[in-house]
Amino acid sequence: MEIGHFINGKYVKGTSGEVFENRSPVDGSLISLVHEARQDEVDQAVMAARRALKGPWGKMSMAERSAILYKVAEGIEARFDEFLRAECADTGKPWNMASHIDIPRGAANFKIFADLIKNVPDEVFDMPTPDGAGALNYAARGPKGVIAVISPWNLPLLLMTWKVGPALACGNTVVVKPSEETPTTTALLGEVMNAAGVPEGVYNVVQGFGPESAGAYLTSHPEVDAITFTGETRTGEIIMQSAAIGLRNISMECGGKNPALIFADADVDKAVAGTVRSAFVNCGQVCLGTERVYVQRPLYEEFIAKLADQARQLVIGPPDGKGVSMGPLISLEHRNKVLSYYEKAVAQGADVVLGGGIHSAVEKFPGGAWIEPTIWTGVKDTDAVMKEEIFGPCCSVVPFDDEDEAVQRGNDSEYGLCAAVWTENLSRAHRVAAQMDVGLVWVNSWFLRDLRTAFGGAKQSGIGREGGVHGLEFYTEHKNICIKL
Repeated sequence: MEIGHFINGKYVKGTSGEVFENRSPVDGSLISLVHEARQDEVDQAVMAARRALKGPWGKMSMAERSAILYKVAEGIEARFDEFLRAECADTGKPWNMASHIDIPRGAANFKIFADLIKNVPDEVFDMPTPDGAGALNYAARGPKGVIAVISPWNLPLLLMTWKVGPALACGNTVVVKPSEETPTTTALLGEVMNAAGVPEGVYNVVQGFGPESAGAYLTSHPEVDAITFTGETRTGEIIMQSAAIGLRNISMECGGKNPALIFADADVDKAVAGTVRSAFVNCGQVCLGTERVYVQRPLYEEFIAKLADQARQLVIGPPDGKGVSMGPLISLEHRNKVLSYYEKAVAQGADVVLGGGIHSAVEKFPGGAWIEPTIWTGVKDTDAVMKEEIFGPCCSVVPFDDEDEAVQRGNDSEYGLCAAVWTENLSRAHRVAAQMDVGLVWVNSWFLRDLRTAFGGAKQSGIGREGGVHGLEFYTEHKNICIKL
């Protein structure tokens, strides 16, 4: 299978003839050959998006655009199995996860913003004037323009549509550069867009890499008005440098080194179940995942024993395997990175409670990026595995004595995406949540998401907020109009 670009409503292969291989994380087999975009293809996509702003899309009413976005969502739902198979092939994640989270959310992201855009309150203010007649101020909202969407490989359809949905709802046009690891569902969505009646040039896709490839060409393009990105903090810094030329707007969701604070009065079984999920779901490749676990000393030994016991029960295998709860990492290259942290942990004195190496599934699937879920104790707060984002199925469990210590150590990170607090004391829950330097705090839960709420991080975990009306704000250009009465 070959995958090309989607430009101005049509699939094209590009002029360079350069292709790269998209291989299965499960066994290393070839999934597809993907055409790499060069400057010419990016130019074509951006200019198609620019023209579409002034075409039928720009002239549609909000209600008409919302109706089309609902059709896009219905198109994803109608081809659910096709999207499911493509997503699982590219990522290696279990069907159970993709069928309950990735694909349903991919559709929901269009519906939620199609509804929200119709309910944004008007801003109208009357004001006095020296002559007593007064004046009226009101806000006019319009699209920001051509949006560059740089989406990641861990939740490809979900996080791409999380950006495309609100961008289109606000009347913008988009050029998407998906991760080179997961090109398929972003390309497939082009067919759904056409079938739903999305005009040519509104949704465009260019395939390729980041530096000196499609990503760099797109983020530096002078006709791009704003950039939205999810990925590593270092890549975000590079994109910020591109965006600085022309003072273009940016929205970024970047790295995390998220803590869980588990107090002695917590329901230990619920805390263990939540931590297993937050540390190992999607093979630990979740920006919101927990890599630092702080447990109050009276509960510490019991918690570790139960955490290790539950982690041992994870069923690891291919996407379609019976009862599989964890698949491989995205690639052999990423596995090498994660394994390097496994080695650093031991070298710096960590005790390995569970895992620590390549998983035995590699015997059946020798080309796959298999790895063991891993738990460490005996680590220091200054160790690499406590400071740097690993993005793999692992966590460090360390004891603490009191609330102040837990908050201080939980905040001891250059990142600030999210935190989980486990306690039966409601006053403590409010008190600790208020002190965490993060964008999201879960109390006695993890990954409960209402799409109407703000999503984003503090410190080096990102810039701006997505979700709800907060997400719509980024994609909207505001104009105040003052009329003298």
